Amino acid sequence: MKTRVYVTLKNGVLDPQGKAIHHALEGLGFDGVKDVRAGKLIELDLDPSVGDDAVEAMCRKLLANTVIENFRIEREAA
Repeated sequence: MKTRVYVTLKNGVLDPQGKAIHHALEGLGFDGVKDVRAGKLIELDLDPSVGDDAVEAMCRKLLANTVIENFRIEREAA
């Protein structure tokens, strides 16, 4: 079962990668970009027996630093 985990920085946490992307976009002539926040997408191919609680545990223990990051889990319908 395809599962996607989106990890983003919490509001108020500095995002140097996002700032670098924003600066680069401006340098390339793209106007109107007010802010950029960078995150990561993790795609997992899981056995259907792996439950939501297990995926959340994976996120909390390894995939996201819950002190500074939020995560969102999306699972494809079977």
